[in-house]
Amino acid sequence: MRTRRDFRARIERRAARAHLPLTTALVDAFDTYLRLLDLWNRKMNLTALRDPDEAVDRLVVEAALAARFVPYEAVALVDVGSGGGSPALPLKICIPRLRVWMVESKARKAAFLREAVRTLALEDVAVETARFEELAARPVFKGTADVMTVRAVRLEDPVIAAVRQVLAPNGQLFLFRNASTSDFSALAPAFCLVGDDALLDHKASRLVRLQRT
Repeated sequence: MRTRRDFRARIERRAARAHLPLTTALVDAFDTYLRLLDLWNRKMNLTALRDPDEAVDRLVVEAALAARFVPYEAVALVDVGSGGGSPALPLKICIPRLRVWMVESKARKAAFLREAVRTLALEDVAVETARFEELAARPVFKGTADVMTVRAVRLEDPVIAAVRQVLAPNGQLFLFRNASTSDFSALAPAFCLVGDDALLDHKASRLVRLQRT
């Protein structure tokens, strides 16, 4: 089993490479999250990332870099297909004011997410065990999200329609991508491009931000 020191040193080293300043409190929280993820990942497939540096980069550093783009006035975030908890958990750690809903259809993964929320003592975080399209159909979620985050979820028509249901007017959809060559024309006219920003240069990872029109 990896030690606490191993995780802390790796987080600090990878963040420094990305020119990402982290407080001791943030390092502590990220360390707790990654240790819990590592423990659960031995019993179930929460993430396919096996290289420790790659895991820290993708799961923690990318999300922490993306936190810079969350609008100051945003208060509610919905994460689609939360799986192993990134980017939702790191974003909540970086921006405690956010109310966060993590949507995960698989019960075992949802159980991990609830345990992570409990272990990290995070407030105003809910885990919804449901398909996103089903959740979007609930009246209580209509127009509630200032920001929605999507990683490794295919943007098919039902998902796009559900996103429009849940996003607030002028809300933003954050897409985590590995290159800048993706074509988002299929999302027009439902969304307009707000930004396409580099996250980790050495991974060619980007954050594409789309606004509901």
